[in-house]
Amino acid sequence: MRRFIPILLPLCILAGWEIAAIAINNAFFLPRLESVLDVLLNPLQDRLGSGSLFSNAILSVERVVLGFLLAAAIAIPLGIGMGRSSVLNAFFDATIQLFRPIPPLAWVPLALAWFKIGLTSILFIIFLGAFFPILLNTIEGVRGVKQTWVEVAATLGADERQILAKVIVPGAAPIIWTGLRVGFGIAWMCVVAAEMLPGASNGLGYLMIYAFNFGQVQVIIAGMIVIGLIGLAFDALFKWVERSRFRWRGLER
Repeated sequence: MRRFIPILLPLCILAGWEIAAIAINNAFFLPRLESVLDVLLNPLQDRLGSGSLFSNAILSVERVVLGFLLAAAIAIPLGIGMGRSSVLNAFFDATIQLFRPIPPLAWVPLALAWFKIGLTSILFIIFLGAFFPILLNTIEGVRGVKQTWVEVAATLGADERQILAKVIVPGAAPIIWTGLRVGFGIAWMCVVAAEMLPGASNGLGYLMIYAFNFGQVQVIIAGMIVIGLIGLAFDALFKWVERSRFRWRGLER
């Protein structure tokens, strides 16, 4: 019975949705399940001349992966440096704490002013969404490495480069990976919102806002479901890597 518990709530939601849709009888307010399923079961069909659900989803994934990798490429080295150097931390920390609470979407006007309408402005928003979770978790992971490990490595003759490569980075890797997982989730939310910006011409966010203009709410809901499923799939991948690569973390505790 425990195997069925996770699907009970979704089934209840679907049942309530269908009952409410029949009672309301207004497809613009709440479409029937069958119309949403028709969109989901035909992912390659062109929707309103704006591409298929599948093609727009692929474009969104490509964008979020690119922006996420750019954020990780900068945040991880910077986080390692700030975690190891008090001087470097003092130099960057105040500025980072100032910008960190600003929501990525608050940067939209500046992104449009700086980079105009197009891929660069979307990547900028994705980058900001992923950057700070990765950076802060990297700093925390580096600081959380046991000092005794560092001292033993130094006693055995390891220099700073070897300590970083053999002790600090492996020891901080589980926390860094958690930051990557959180950062990707935020980046995925940002890409969909960024694709709704004026001038966007493809992607799941664009498809959803375009469908709204034509009253195709079933396409909007299908897009939301696809967004959730893709996010769930990537999160499951992060969890799988965490379980398979960082089992020692639980043993060390």
